[in-house]
Amino acid sequence: MRRSHASESYSSFNRNTVEEENEHLVDDLETKITALKSLTIDIGHEVRTQNQMLREMDDDFDSTGGFLSTTMGRVLKLSKAGHNRYILYLLLFSFFVFFVIYLLLKFK
Repeated sequence: MRRSHASESYSSFNRNTVEEENEHLVDDLETKITALKSLTIDIGHEVRTQNQMLREMDDDFDSTGGFLSTTMGRVLKLSKAGHNRYILYLLLFSFFVFFVIYLLLKFK
């Protein structure tokens, strides 16, 4: 009888140890799940912010594309009008601007 009592106390000790270890593992798992949930929420907020910024950039690019196409249409209309002097003035002005920028960058 003594042996059965000893084996029962050993198995109950072993069971308690396993239960304590399981409790510890559950606590660790809860901590990791909480951290993962927080990280997932932060990623969701970041994705929403980035999507909004991309939509705004798309709108800006669309408006800029419209502006550029209008400007190119005017330049083509100007070139077809037969006023070659205006094209020459435009080219000279462009060269002058690039030359000034070059000088500013060189002596800066």
